[in-house]
Amino acid sequence: MAENVWILGIHMTNFGKHRDKDILDLGSEAAIGALQDAGVGIKDIGVLGAGNLMGRGGFGQLLQKQIGQTGIPVYNVTNACATGATALRVAIMAVKAGETDMGLAVGVEKLAGAGLLSGNVRAAEGGHWVRDGRYGAVAPLDGRVGTETMPGVFAQIGMEYGHRYGGADFELFAGISEKNHAHSTLNPKAAYQKRFTLDEIMNDMMIAYPNTRPMCSANCDGAAAAVVVSEAKLRTLSLEQQRRAVKISASVLTSDPYQEACQVLPDVNTLTRQAAATAYEQAGIGPEDLDLVELHDCFATAELVHYDNLSLCEPGGAVDFFKSGAPWRDGRTPVNVSGGLQSKGHPISATGIANIWEIATHLRGEAGERQIADAKVGMAHVIGLGSACGVHVLEKSAL
Repeated sequence: MAENVWILGIHMTNFGKHRDKDILDLGSEAAIGALQDAGVGIKDIGVLGAGNLMGRGGFGQLLQKQIGQTGIPVYNVTNACATGATALRVAIMAVKAGETDMGLAVGVEKLAGAGLLSGNVRAAEGGHWVRDGRYGAVAPLDGRVGTETMPGVFAQIGMEYGHRYGGADFELFAGISEKNHAHSTLNPKAAYQKRFTLDEIMNDMMIAYPNTRPMCSANCDGAAAAVVVSEAKLRTLSLEQQRRAVKISASVLTSDPYQEACQVLPDVNTLTRQAAATAYEQAGIGPEDLDLVELHDCFATAELVHYDNLSLCEPGGAVDFFKSGAPWRDGRTPVNVSGGLQSKGHPISATGIANIWEIATHLRGEAGERQIADAKVGMAHVIGLGSACGVHVLEKSAL
């Protein structure tokens, strides 16, 4: 059996508009922060996974010029919104393979002021850019009739779920957004830290029914980075480093399986269900063991379907799960206590590692006012349309 891999250090920048910083500034800040948090230096790192989607190529090599050129292998990763999670898997797999005992993963993006569909709608995951900065046109009609724009895709996914199982109306989707914005008020790193009432959310600008502007993920800048280490190496480090280390009990990446029904629109449901099932098996746990979840709420409609896809509820039971209060921070399965992508923000390539940062911070007992008491196990989930799904299960150190 492959050796266990642990997060030794992790860091995320504040998410928001960083007008005076470029991707190298942000990436360096996250990388150096993760190294400092781990108590190691760049000379201790044996591999770098560097994730960036919207910037120039060769980001990893450019980053090395800022944080230290030690001649280690660099893997530049782009995998839509799963870019950061994929960069982390590169480092994890290198450690598991025995090529190194310590690796670094970084994800960074600058999106603020990109001129997208609205000031609060972020760049697309796999969407097609045209000169005015908007997404591509309507999808071809050789599959399900729909749209390639991300607000439209996820609106359709949420409405389809409501049609199939019932109960998912406009107010319920707005309630999901109300929860996440409420959670964000306790997160000093979130791009937006404002609570919204249901009426404010429902009466804001409509982007793609039923998602209004506050129900869409926030367009912003940011970076996150993590240092991973083998268990054998971890046991040689200080007791404090061992105490703060977070075990990676599962690391899974999936893509769309073939479906005869449609080869045009992404199937975010099946690839997430498969990733979650594999992650639970790898970690030897069930969804009932999770103390908190950070999932990819790029839109309020997405969060609802992922309750079901991650088996946080019975099949078809996502509406009842939300109405029970379970996903609020004081519920039985807190979801997106960071504020989620709708208010924490969604700098595309940073999100996969940022979600893991949130879980790790709670498992370490370092989340401050938003701390989930006695958190021992958490799950981080990210979707990248094009398509990819990354799921990681993390556990509190028992060393």
